[in-house]
Amino acid sequence: MKIDEIISYDKQYYVNVFGDRIPIAFEKGEGCILYDTEDREYLDFISGISVCNLGHSHPKFVAALKDQIEKLIHTSSLFYIENQTLLAKKLCEISPFDKVFFCNSGAEANEAAIKLARNYFYKKGSNRYKIITLTNSFHGRTLATTAATGQKKYQKPFEPMPEGFLNVEADIEKIRSAIDDKTAAIMIELVQAEGGIKVLEKEFVKEIYTLCKENDMLFIIDEVQTGIGRCGTLFCFEQYDIVPDIITLAKGLGNGVPIGAMLCKKEVASFEPGEHGSTFGGNLLATRAALEVLKIIEEENIIDNVKNMGEYLKQKLWELKESFKSIVDVRGLGLLIGVEFSFPVKDMVKELALNGLLTSSCGGGNVVRFAPPLIVQKEHIDRAIEIFKEVVKRYDNMGRA
Repeated sequence: MKIDEIISYDKQYYVNVFGDRIPIAFEKGEGCILYDTEDREYLDFISGISVCNLGHSHPKFVAALKDQIEKLIHTSSLFYIENQTLLAKKLCEISPFDKVFFCNSGAEANEAAIKLARNYFYKKGSNRYKIITLTNSFHGRTLATTAATGQKKYQKPFEPMPEGFLNVEADIEKIRSAIDDKTAAIMIELVQAEGGIKVLEKEFVKEIYTLCKENDMLFIIDEVQTGIGRCGTLFCFEQYDIVPDIITLAKGLGNGVPIGAMLCKKEVASFEPGEHGSTFGGNLLATRAALEVLKIIEEENIIDNVKNMGEYLKQKLWELKESFKSIVDVRGLGLLIGVEFSFPVKDMVKELALNGLLTSSCGGGNVVRFAPPLIVQKEHIDRAIEIFKEVVKRYDNMGRA
């Protein structure tokens, strides 16, 4: 189909929750490159929003999926599922956690974490149900995770929000003041990705950890976007010298196949049969995909590549900052990097795409997010920087700063 026909059908039949999208539709991909329906080539530096960590059409990943599809895609949780068991075992072996629950998305993983925190205290005979989150955070699109998301623009159209969620500024004294005898947990992102790639300071996170311990609360870390190598370690919390009680994963875990996971310590794994579940969660295809992702990351030393290429990309972006007055900041961890501008970047992100470089905006609309596949190489980064430089130059010269 031609792009005009695709757009026409979309406008006629699809519920418009995404606004006017960039007028491109992709047909195939290889590594860090995507090809549209007109066979034009694009550098993918957004990875399906931090999802396609292995890039596109990785041969080992494709072979694993083909093998699984030819056997079985789905049975149900009425029966034991070998891949589900193997993936749960693997995740516990490579992390400090003891138990895993599988679902289909990051929002569902965060829902599971929220429900588990409440369930844990319910089982202890304590009416502790409140969850403290940070302003500028993003935890999902369900009603509960929207309430947890510390951005009013996401909450306003759906008020009243479910009760029990407190969005507090990233200030340790304000967090301390928000705690009462009903507080069950604090849930944070270590890098507020949708909030503009804002990296939390190590000491601040340690103070939250200490608050949780002092007040017998659970500490939940949302690793939906930062997990599975994106930030230069398999799990981002490894860089903070703490171990939370619960983490959530999704996005990069399936490399494009929808999967979410909640990992927790055995002492807080309080769910009993019938209290939670998922029809599709942890099915044969999704868990086979995740098993292959973890295997490839290990076999191909991809974490080392993230560290090296992340530093290289950040260095190149910092060099651009010196040249353009409109660039306010460059920040991030690993291959999750934001470039903050002094003006809204929506038009610039569209122009970047039309010039062959795929990125996205975040952080109130003035940050360009770079999240290339974790297999990215210097030649990809160099090409991306050249495109970025030329487009930024035009905007900088327009006096938008």
